[in-house]
Amino acid sequence: MRNFLFIFFLVLTLLQTPQIAYSSYTPEELSAIAVYERISPAIVSIEAQLKDGISAGTGCIVSPDGLILTGSHVVENFQEISVTTYNGQTYKAEFVAQMGKNKDLALIRIHPKKSLTAVSFADSETVKVGQKVLSIGNPFGFSNTLTQGIISRIDYVKNRFQTDAAINPGCSGGPLLNSDGEVIGISQSIYNPDNNISNIGIGFAIPSNEAVKFIATVDKSKLYANSAKK
Repeated sequence: MRNFLFIFFLVLTLLQTPQIAYSSYTPEELSAIAVYERISPAIVSIEAQLKDGISAGTGCIVSPDGLILTGSHVVENFQEISVTTYNGQTYKAEFVAQMGKNKDLALIRIHPKKSLTAVSFADSETVKVGQKVLSIGNPFGFSNTLTQGIISRIDYVKNRFQTDAAINPGCSGGPLLNSDGEVIGISQSIYNPDNNISNIGIGFAIPSNEAVKFIATVDKSKLYANSAKK
């Protein structure tokens, strides 16, 4: 009888444990968890084969049929582009268009058999210094890494957001997100005294409105030219 009671209470305790653990998260933690679980399927890892090596970065799926936004310096002078989705599937990607070094945005495309999860964009004009931001990227090849911080400064001359969210090599082209999981910026670069080898809390992102304008101005015939052949 004692053994039966012991097993009964043990099972009851185990069944209750997830609920107890879940309730221990703060509202802020629950918000970050929800954003990550919803947005990470829309983030990809990118490797561009160059003449003298490999350029690694991150991309945001912007349409369910496989259009991906990234940084132009990630895929510049590519020979071949490889994209890996959050579930480990790898695709060869086509180059679509780029917005030069100054704006540092590019579009590439893959051809998935099923519709993909895509990001949504917020109006970057509403971004304020001090607001919380989340970043998802592939720093040093560690895929789908989440970091968080705040908007530290807005550079109105260069049209860049400065953030202390950890951005490292491999994160370029990834999203800077608000608390609702909307893209407010595209991670571009970091600044530090060791030649941008690692993050010290000064990262920069291109405002999302620049990305939205870029996508809208791409020649649609060019955008879908190769898709028609598939």
